Amino acid sequence: MHIRAEAEYLPLSGIQHFAFCPRQWALIHLEQLWQENIFTFMGRELHQKTNDPFIVEKRGDKIIARAVPIVSHRLKLYGVADVIEFHISQQGTRIPGRTGRWWPVPVEYKVGRPKPENWDKVQLCAQAMCLEEILGVSLDHGFIFYGKTRKRLAVQLDQSLRRETEKAAGLMHKTFSLGKTPPAELSSKCDRCSLLQLCVPKLSKQRSTKSYIQELIETPDS
Repeated sequence: MHIRAEAEYLPLSGIQHFAFCPRQWALIHLEQLWQENIFTFMGRELHQKTNDPFIVEKRGDKIIARAVPIVSHRLKLYGVADVIEFHISQQGTRIPGRTGRWWPVPVEYKVGRPKPENWDKVQLCAQAMCLEEILGVSLDHGFIFYGKTRKRLAVQLDQSLRRETEKAAGLMHKTFSLGKTPPAELSSKCDRCSLLQLCVPKLSKQRSTKSYIQELIETPDS
């Protein structure tokens, strides 16, 4: 996979961090801070079972590919998709070394449960948009497998989710170009954050993430 102007591209996995908390994303990707907790450890263990690029399974009319490199030059994001399932379909795309046509369906793996917000769905949608750009297809759904429930959640890749994904990617790039870490904001989400001890939201000046995002939107692109 050739990345043009590599410095302008950001890791796709970060879009879930940014959607969850722009400050968490900045602490990881701008300040290069990271701390392990039980949630990140369990997530790493779960992904070890999927992220083996040498495993390609064929199950009847389905091919399962793992740790698939993907990129979007429009979103300027790159990364690795946990699992791509290819289903045989006349409307699908060609796969080198395979006969027939195959329709791709992205499957993202998460350790916990379905979230009340679209944080995980945004990451899946970004993966799907990468696949669309690479393979020349238009996808309408994908799945998120949650380790806690051991079930898949079907996600519709509708226009609303696509706009949310594009907005998050744009704001993430803008934050990166400014090199400015957003202020902390104490909320119930903080208890699950591996960076809680580094972020120290209780000691920060009170300013909402919403106001920071609004400032980013209103800041002209350089």
